[in-house]
Amino acid sequence: MTYYHVSFENPLTFYLQIQLMVEVPAEASEPLALQLPAWRPGRYELQNFAQKIQRVEVSDAETDESLPYRKVTKDRWEIPGAAGRSVRVRYNFYAHQMDAGGSWLDETQLYLNPVQALMYAEGHQYEPCQLSLVLPPDWRLACGLSQSQPNVLEANNFDQLADAPLIASPTIQHEQYEAGGLPFHVWAQGEEALINWPRLLADFKAFSEEQLTLFGGFPVADYHFLNQFLPYKHYHGVEHHNSTVITLGPAELLMHEALYKELLGVSCHELFHTWNIKAIRPAEMQPYDYARENYFRTCYIAEGITTYYGDYLLTRSHVRTPAQYLEELNGVLRKHYDDAGGQNLSLTDASMDLWLDGYKPGVPDRKVSVYHKGALAALLLDLTIRQLHGHARSLDDVMRRLYDDFGKTGLGYTDEDYARIVSEVAGRKMQVYFDKFINGIAPLQEPLDKALHTVGCQLVAYENASASEGTFGFRTVVKNERTEVTYIWPSSPAAAVLTVDDEIVAINGRRVDMNLHSLLSTGASRYEVAVFRQNRLVLVELPAQPSAAFGVRYTVEKLADADEAQKAGFQKWLGWEFESQIQTN
Repeated sequence: MTYYHVSFENPLTFYLQIQLMVEVPAEASEPLALQLPAWRPGRYELQNFAQKIQRVEVSDAETDESLPYRKVTKDRWEIPGAAGRSVRVRYNFYAHQMDAGGSWLDETQLYLNPVQALMYAEGHQYEPCQLSLVLPPDWRLACGLSQSQPNVLEANNFDQLADAPLIASPTIQHEQYEAGGLPFHVWAQGEEALINWPRLLADFKAFSEEQLTLFGGFPVADYHFLNQFLPYKHYHGVEHHNSTVITLGPAELLMHEALYKELLGVSCHELFHTWNIKAIRPAEMQPYDYARENYFRTCYIAEGITTYYGDYLLTRSHVRTPAQYLEELNGVLRKHYDDAGGQNLSLTDASMDLWLDGYKPGVPDRKVSVYHKGALAALLLDLTIRQLHGHARSLDDVMRRLYDDFGKTGLGYTDEDYARIVSEVAGRKMQVYFDKFINGIAPLQEPLDKALHTVGCQLVAYENASASEGTFGFRTVVKNERTEVTYIWPSSPAAAVLTVDDEIVAINGRRVDMNLHSLLSTGASRYEVAVFRQNRLVLVELPAQPSAAFGVRYTVEKLADADEAQKAGFQKWLGWEFESQIQTN
């Protein structure tokens, strides 16, 4: 067994004191290697947690003799001569990152993501682990791991320990509900959060039961929603083995419509991950390799399908209405069509490139979001399967097959496995779908509109009301009273004469001062634009030629003349009558 011990002397420094102790067999011939994870499951980029480590010390636990060690990579240490010894490693960890993937220490709480802070001894990571915490006597501990003693957590292996975040605090709130005969715990850290617990628990129970029904079982015995409700604006969630951490704020607005819908959406999304990525795991991550990138081509399944279901199931479970669902779906459409990246990178390549720059804005028009396009591709697939089988089959059946064949067995799936199951559920070859929309960059508008018609909806294109965007093809932001170009649509009129970071100072001799739209809406055939470019004044001529791509905004709306078959399809898809206009929140 590997033993971990976590304590803190002065929470105002944000430093945790961490100890690791491991028994090294006498016959060990190689140095003992200690590895700190370089990334965390749920965010597929190297994060180099070792930059938070201070003052590593290694000793024999029985004699307290100091042992020599050597750092061999940015996050790996080797200890020669460890054979036959009880090795103790001590170091400090800086816990000062408040988001759903971070760790935080202050006088009010300890919040720890073990994957950031705990080294593992190579060759021992599959052994049981025990984590002991030294906490003030009035603090309460929230974690998905079992406690063998007060503040002592047990894990089957390092993988389970690393995937079990915890919050310890004297003020943490706790409620629970039951779904499918299983306990679900809701923990809330944040004194400002005024929670309507009956409403929250009823909504959580509804979407939890909908997910359990979809999959026909649950991979874990219980579940924990670990919430950090913050006094400032924030939004983040991360999935774990039998828990999630959600950081959301401002806390005092939690039960207001705008923020509460975010809480519902992220909570439903993260719970779905318990099946889709935690149990149904890509072959490339069986097991996780914490020391380097784990490249995989299927994040459009892990995140795209989960993004689709995260909002969709809230409606199917009657927590949200169809109108509210379409509003969220239209938000996904806006984000997908916000730039031209979808013209240049496929979903499978975007999955690989998460490790490159998937979580950063990146260079213009290079990439596509596995979350947003992945969700739209999932919607298209769901409606296509439903159309082929009169709603007797759907994407639900694909997910159940993935769970039965891979989630329950512990086998990893490949993109070929997914394509095969999709074709088997659809009852026909779906290679065109994969060639065009998963492995290719074909536009989604026409097939998505056609599929939406089968459920009484349509994809509607509206002209962009912004003159700079809809007519000329460029987007601006005002910073310190400066109007700066932030994005230019390829092949638009603006692309020929403007560049990103240009400061627009005048249009046809008129100063630009929060009036860009009106100055570009006079009906002229061309405009003289004065810009500062790299601190030099430049005059350019901008022709008024509407940009077809950037000038369009897409929304999903109900058909005004939907027939009975389309209305029935709507009901079978969303679980609501077509005419329903009820607003529940």
